[in-house]
Amino acid sequence: MDIFEALSSRYSYRQEFLNQEIPEGDIRKIVAAGLKAPSGCNCQSTSFVIVTEGSLRKTIAEILPSKVTRTASVILVILTEKIVTPTGQTFELEDYGAAVENILLAVTALGYATVWLDGMLKLDGKAEKIHRLLSVPQEKTVRAILPIGVPRETGAPREKKRWEERVVYNKYEKGTGQF
Repeated sequence: MDIFEALSSRYSYRQEFLNQEIPEGDIRKIVAAGLKAPSGCNCQSTSFVIVTEGSLRKTIAEILPSKVTRTASVILVILTEKIVTPTGQTFELEDYGAAVENILLAVTALGYATVWLDGMLKLDGKAEKIHRLLSVPQEKTVRAILPIGVPRETGAPREKKRWEERVVYNKYEKGTGQF
């Protein structure tokens, strides 16, 4: 699958996965896609925990209960580290967003499915629970999880707004706020 096909067919999968393992070679390709993402000032502030052990996956599913977390073959935990550049900037949010998007496209290209889960991590200390469970070093933050597996059912991307609603060339028409 080429990049444009992956972009057009990627969707957020929220159903049960098949009980089928993902080969180690594919896991490595998926994570390598995240490692190849651009990074502000080349700080490379994003890192990953690949969770394949059944008891750890089960505990994560108890912390974040959903069909995808209960049935995923792999749960990829996305971590960031706050690295301050010489100019005083940090890019961990941008870095992790770019890494996750690369991973989403790699998952799609290889025929697997996932969903980007981060909002629910912010509730009730869930990110901190996963942080402790996985013995994540203190300087790293749990930002997101990606439950990955073989989809039980096919899905489709959600409808996006029309080009004209989101894109303008050069500048907005003066005073209208319109395209």
